[in-house]
Amino acid sequence: MTEKWTSDQIPSQAGRTVLITGANSGIGLEMSVALAAAGARVVMACRSPARAADALAELRRRAPGGDAVLMTLDLASLASVRAFAAEFGRQYATLDLLINNAGILGGPLSKTVDGFESQMGTNHLGHFALTGLLIDRIMATPGSRIITLGSLGHLRAKALALDDLGYAHTPYSEFGGYGNSKLANLLFALELARRLEARGAQTVAAAAHPGFAATNIKKPKHALHALYLRTVTPLALKYVIGTGAMGALPPLYAATMPGVRNDDYWGPDGFKELRGHPARAQRSALARDAEAARRLWEVSEKLTGVSYLG
Repeated sequence: MTEKWTSDQIPSQAGRTVLITGANSGIGLEMSVALAAAGARVVMACRSPARAADALAELRRRAPGGDAVLMTLDLASLASVRAFAAEFGRQYATLDLLINNAGILGGPLSKTVDGFESQMGTNHLGHFALTGLLIDRIMATPGSRIITLGSLGHLRAKALALDDLGYAHTPYSEFGGYGNSKLANLLFALELARRLEARGAQTVAAAAHPGFAATNIKKPKHALHALYLRTVTPLALKYVIGTGAMGALPPLYAATMPGVRNDDYWGPDGFKELRGHPARAQRSALARDAEAARRLWEVSEKLTGVSYLG
């Protein structure tokens, strides 16, 4: 792309219903503001009602007149995912755009309420189940898209141990676990695109990553760590990383622009894809493994109890 694309170039989203997970901060909030400003009806799916209320107030300040509502969703709980999908179905007849954005990064090995490793459970399995529970409504909506957020972190991932996603026997590290969950996101997007095409569906399934953007996905471990982040982040923003608003550009491009195709992957155009304007991004060989994608899908169906596009 020769033109440096920005959110000002988003086509009109008037009449479109958009669902964004993790919309209360960071990339999710930036996308919510941009899409509301473009005329979309934005459903902000957030885990914390208090933080979500603050995010909605900011959206209304930055996008006056924007149409946005809050709904509670905890992707670390399959019961919450099912309850959310049921309530969404009662309120909305169509879904033009689903952005699977929410995610957690780091921390010691821990489990979700359903017994999944927390990063894999939240970042991948929760989104897998949510997409499946909404897929009929999405496919019935002309021009619909599903955008799944990847990460540069997937480049550090190893081949997934599909029989041990909970790390009962596989060595665990916080960043290794995150990278594996983001590899799972990209394999999910790959297989979702394949299955939609096999059905002859018009829905586009694509992926995007924000580069290295200044968000709060990485929580400080203690007061000294928080001070370090406050000190280093301004320098990093100047020389290395992008803002949340810049990080939102690749997924916004994938979500809205004509010509985006099934299984596209978009990211920043700068050095090592750390920051910049939207451009086609690079995936690791593991993230392009169609057989691993198929097997992960089958495992995800068994773990979540949500089967679709068979």
